[in-house]
Amino acid sequence: MAKKPVKRGKHIPQRTCVGCRTVMPKRMLIRIVRQADGLHIDPTGKLAGRGAYLHDRRSCWEHALRGALAHALRVELSDEDRERLNAFMVTLPEEPTQTAQPEDGTDAM
Repeated sequence: MAKKPVKRGKHIPQRTCVGCRTVMPKRMLIRIVRQADGLHIDPTGKLAGRGAYLHDRRSCWEHALRGALAHALRVELSDEDRERLNAFMVTLPEEPTQTAQPEDGTDAM
């Protein structure tokens, strides 16, 4: 008798927020990428360069800018990079806006 093939769900890439160290689906996080001309916020998640991921809340960004982001990107943050990231950070809410919901539509338990 032949075994029935196991049906698997769609693979969802997971990434870790460098601010709070929580593992979440990649699409729920904001990617920061290191390029030759400095750090950039990558809304598409497809820019070339070394990347790190952060939640869309200020507390994670504040913690990351104290050193975790520089360590993850293997770079020393310049004043220009800090200004650019701080300008983006002030637009973020203090509390999280997203909850960890699986993308397959099932309830998380």
